[in-house]
Amino acid sequence: MKNSKIIMFVVILIMLLLLTACPVSNKSVGSFEPSDKSSGQIYLYGENHGVEKILEKELEIWGEYYNKDNMRHLFIEYPYYTAEFLNLWMQSDSDNILDNIYDDLEGTAAHNPHVKEFYKKIKDRYPETIFHGTDVGHQYNTTGQTALKYLKDNNLENTEQYLLTQEAIEQGKYYYKHSDDAYRENKMTENFIREFDKLKDENVMGIYGGAHTTFGAMEYITNSVPNMATQLKGQYGDNIFSEDLSWIVKDIEPLRADTITINQKNYEASYFGKQDLTGFKDFAYREFWRLENAYEDFKDNKKTGDVLPYDNYPMLIEEGQVFAIDIAKTDGSVNRLYYRSDGFFWNGKPTTEQLVIE
Repeated sequence: MKNSKIIMFVVILIMLLLLTACPVSNKSVGSFEPSDKSSGQIYLYGENHGVEKILEKELEIWGEYYNKDNMRHLFIEYPYYTAEFLNLWMQSDSDNILDNIYDDLEGTAAHNPHVKEFYKKIKDRYPETIFHGTDVGHQYNTTGQTALKYLKDNNLENTEQYLLTQEAIEQGKYYYKHSDDAYRENKMTENFIREFDKLKDENVMGIYGGAHTTFGAMEYITNSVPNMATQLKGQYGDNIFSEDLSWIVKDIEPLRADTITINQKNYEASYFGKQDLTGFKDFAYREFWRLENAYEDFKDNKKTGDVLPYDNYPMLIEEGQVFAIDIAKTDGSVNRLYYRSDGFFWNGKPTTEQLVIE
């Protein structure tokens, strides 16, 4: 009897030690422990939304991943429920679902025939594509409500799909109520991590606006939190890659060749057109010239401290160039400024800097 009591005591002690070492998990739905982190690779591509040349390049890149690397998961800058509808459409014999999504996008950059054609080509050429939407709930009153009704009608209320659809809708409501772009950037990152980590070791491609995909950049409206790509880089390290495709739209030839005279010297000036600035303070427009073979003459000129990032220009920029920009205001005045590209970065972006011309 005494021995049996000792044995029972030992058993109870062992059980208590095991419970202490392995507490009951209180992990919530959607949260992941370090062991849950995906070991796959992420390939991000930044775009200007709705540009045909960029969409064609993205289609080409996706085709290479799809055919050569057997990749199937494509992450997109849409809400969870919009991507789920696209996945339903991929299995459908008609375009009704796509048409409804497209109609709900009216008033956005995605309501563009080139975007619609992009998805049709994916369905035709790469039919096993699976979409993952990671943005907050845009169109929550239209596409979002349609998604909830579809799930209810199909008795899917007690599913992860329903919970994530509700979550995306609530994210959209908060974002539009508070106009909180930092909140959106953080939620885009959280939603991306959730979807990616579900896949464990699958490689994925993501298509997002260029502001979300540049490593080292901040969220571009409030400049208060790191952007999505930077946050993902902190999470996945060397397993994430990013490339900005917005340069494609700027791969253009000058419209004409002019002559600009500075300090009695004539420079050939390649003209790249006019940008409308209506609605931006009291500005009317600005025009751009690149001064050919002028860098050596101005490389030592003092700079004012004013910067103009490359993405403000309508053409591609290289280090070692000089630019003339006419700024016109609504009162009819025009001020000519000069900028130089020295390889300087501002807020994570390559930028030109204004010169002092005496």
